[in-house]
Amino acid sequence: MTGNLKLLINFVWKFLGTVRFGNDYVAAILGFGDLQWGNILITRVYFVEGLGHNLFSVDQFCDSDLEVAFRRNACFVRNLEGVDL
Repeated sequence: MTGNLKLLINFVWKFLGTVRFGNDYVAAILGFGDLQWGNILITRVYFVEGLGHNLFSVDQFCDSDLEVAFRRNACFVRNLEGVDL
């Protein structure tokens, strides 16, 4: 999910429902698009108006042939060559 429409390409405006956050804030999912970052493409990223941070699932990274590694105080995303992104 992202609140920044400018990050998305191939955007489709479509109301997909709502999402509720931990502070009970409810926001509308207003569509989806693809996020292109260099040679990395993450598909079907939802646009949530007003969202202050980009939120991705581990599935989205893995579907884009990226590796996700968690440590006690950090999370690393790497490409298949082992380069940290």
